[in-house]
Amino acid sequence: MKKQSYIKGAIIISVGGFLSKLLGAIYRIPLVAYLGGEGMGIYQMVYPLYCILLTVSASGIPTGIARLISSGGANGAEKKAFYLYGGIGLIGSLIMFALSVPLAAAQGETEVALCCRLLSPSVFFVALISVVRGYFQGRGNMYPTAFTEVAEQLIKVGAGISLAGLYRGNIAKATAAAVLAVTISEIVTCVFAAALYLGERTKQKPLYRQTGGASVKSILAYTVPLTFTAIAMPVSQLLESIAVVNILRSSAENATALYGIFSGCAVTIINLPVSVTYGLAAASVPNISPLAANGDFKGAKREVKKALLYTAAISVPFAVALYVFAPLAARIIFPSLTGEEKGLLITLVRIMSVNAVTSSLVQTSSACITSLGRPLLGTVTQWVTGVIRVALSALLVAFTPLSIVGVAVSANCCYLVAVILNFCYIIMVNNKKGQNNVNNVDRLGNKGRGLNAVG
Repeated sequence: MKKQSYIKGAIIISVGGFLSKLLGAIYRIPLVAYLGGEGMGIYQMVYPLYCILLTVSASGIPTGIARLISSGGANGAEKKAFYLYGGIGLIGSLIMFALSVPLAAAQGETEVALCCRLLSPSVFFVALISVVRGYFQGRGNMYPTAFTEVAEQLIKVGAGISLAGLYRGNIAKATAAAVLAVTISEIVTCVFAAALYLGERTKQKPLYRQTGGASVKSILAYTVPLTFTAIAMPVSQLLESIAVVNILRSSAENATALYGIFSGCAVTIINLPVSVTYGLAAASVPNISPLAANGDFKGAKREVKKALLYTAAISVPFAVALYVFAPLAARIIFPSLTGEEKGLLITLVRIMSVNAVTSSLVQTSSACITSLGRPLLGTVTQWVTGVIRVALSALLVAFTPLSIVGVAVSANCCYLVAVILNFCYIIMVNNKKGQNNVNNVDRLGNKGRGLNAVG
């Protein structure tokens, strides 16, 4: 398929991401009705560990593989990535299964153990899906990413409503059933992704047999920094879920429910506009990477500026809408919450509405930093802000009357710090240092490349 323009690619992947998040938000309507605040708390407490393992096995792949392929020096990167990250994903699944009981004990919720076990196979399948997404993104084709994201969510919604509905009235079983739906969705989506990839590969009829190609070292050179960058957030969320819930238990009987309203409800609403700007981040990689790889940092930074301006232009109106229409969103998306719970949700959404801007800018700027050949800088940003988030959340919950609202305030502070750091990094990247970094990584991809005539 012909490579799409930046705007077209961004629109395609943004629409796919938004539809996926919208379906997820709509899914919360029956899910909250079936599980209640306590069930949602358990449901969300499983995800930090899941996200950590998912990050290690999958998160850096789409952008990393796309960067290698779009730069023109990474033939066969996705093939080696299938083996490499398929194996890592399998190990991640086994680790999640093994840690299910210890995690449940640390969080003080025995029901978490079964949920972890049911969710564990997803780590392996998402890793494979991510390689396919990176392959197509690197070739400038955003349709497969959009398609698999929407398919993933549709299957989860259908299976989740059906399975959780069977056990309505039993919070533990209904929550476990909803988690099982996630695994089912990843398995089916993986089949779809494999079909798309195999279909694309059969269309390619090269005149020469290509050997060598991208080395494992070149793949890791980009995906590992991206992995360490992305893992900071779920690690901080895991530590935050343990610290906040345990601190809240000393002053509130519904600590799990409070965390469920924050993580399962408020964050779901805030993530809707962020999903729209995800397309800008993903589509910027194949535009910026070739310029940076060829030493045209002036042109690359021009593309970075364009991506960031588009991101701000889209996210700012969304932030205003979130603040103004928070009560309406709470009533429509979570009608089963009590009056007090809805009041808390509205407060949380309004406080965190600014995150629609800052989180979107972090997302796009991180992708731009990677495209400029400096992925380690994004890693520093995420870990610094992750440490701040956990410490600040614990302090605000423990030593102020803010309760769970303190976690929302902490999230605001951390995303703002992340934006400032990323912007500073982008400004500081100069042609000489950036070019050296890009050349070093691209040489890894070129090492071993060769063309041999067929027959």
